[in-house]
Amino acid sequence: MSVARFFYSLLWYLATPLLLLRLLWRARRQPEYLDYVAERFGFYRGVSAAGPWIWVHAVSVGETRAAAPLIRALQARYRGHHILLTHMTPTGRETGSALFGDGVLQCYLPYDQPGAVARFLERFRPVIGVLIETEVWPNLIHAAAKRRMPLYLVNARLSARSQAGYRRMGTLARDALCALTGITAQTTEDAARLRELGVAEVAVTGNLKFDIEVPAEQVAAGRELRASLGARPVLLAASTRDGEEALLLDAVQHSGLGDALLIIVPRHPQRFDAVAALVAARGLRMQRRSADGVIAADTSVLLGDSLGEMYFYYAACDVALLGGSFLPYGAQNLIEPCALGKPVILGPSTYNFAEAADVAVAAGAALRAADFEEALPQALQLARDVERRRAMAQAGLAFTDSYRGATQRVMECLRLPDITRSPDGAQRNPGQS
Repeated sequence: MSVARFFYSLLWYLATPLLLLRLLWRARRQPEYLDYVAERFGFYRGVSAAGPWIWVHAVSVGETRAAAPLIRALQARYRGHHILLTHMTPTGRETGSALFGDGVLQCYLPYDQPGAVARFLERFRPVIGVLIETEVWPNLIHAAAKRRMPLYLVNARLSARSQAGYRRMGTLARDALCALTGITAQTTEDAARLRELGVAEVAVTGNLKFDIEVPAEQVAAGRELRASLGARPVLLAASTRDGEEALLLDAVQHSGLGDALLIIVPRHPQRFDAVAALVAARGLRMQRRSADGVIAADTSVLLGDSLGEMYFYYAACDVALLGGSFLPYGAQNLIEPCALGKPVILGPSTYNFAEAADVAVAAGAALRAADFEEALPQALQLARDVERRRAMAQAGLAFTDSYRGATQRVMECLRLPDITRSPDGAQRNPGQS
């Protein structure tokens, strides 16, 4: 074990009490953090280990959605193997359950302690591992390499801020990245930053999120809600982050909504009640999506307090204001509204989707605003301009269609050495008759 990884591992073990306290703290708002705690340390009692397993790790909601087209492609190609899908958050796990049901086995990936990751790998013995987006765990990667298990980082994105963080880790991050079997990046900029950290080869495959299948049932339900609201403009604040709702509601009080309905969907479910309190404090009439009632004419705000329904909300709106972009969070996924032909208004912070944001704006599918004070009047005006919305919708659909195909490119990069094909197309393991 290198000196850097020794001290890194020591810190993980010393931090164990703090990790447990953190779970307790987060459980105050989201009790599910206390479920399956043993899995976070590599103990999987009662979990079937019967494989063979193709393992995909998607830390939370965004990564799980991004992984969906890849998982379906893996299931279609390797029918003799099962998918093990791991997460780090309860919302990621719930999203995986909603997307795949019993079609995959889900559990938590353990913390990056040598003993925990060894127990995980020994329990399931995956044929191959696939990490989605930005998950770099030195002990996990080392343990996989020691077992000669192919481990890939796919759909990788690396902002300048994250690159600086990895640089501060020195040889620990470089050695981990270089020990991966392969890396595929979303953009040429992501690939360049990874190469600057010492990675020799990075394939640019595009963003898996462009290949996500739109759930028809959610879209139909969202359109039904939109039709029920008649001529009222409908604005959506999508996947808002902490602090953004207060700024948006300040803009509402300053500019007003007129007869428009504002749908606010917080990114994290543990903040639903806090956002409801912010709305109530400003004297706005609010309803909750979870109440599933008819939207009253005098309701100004619909709180989207449900999980896994973002396409429902996008289908129900006229214009989407993208959360995470109005404070320095780097923006949430702008691909989803564009794929439904919804005009998007972005704030100034879009580093998580830098290339996609720039291309969407250049294509006429999205607009930029400095803050909510500028974005809200812009959204209200756009919601009433049918022709302009139609043009932006067509631009959004063309933008997303032109970027599809990342799933197939990633699949071409993955190498599963112990899976071969028989002449009839079925999968065989070496030595299997």
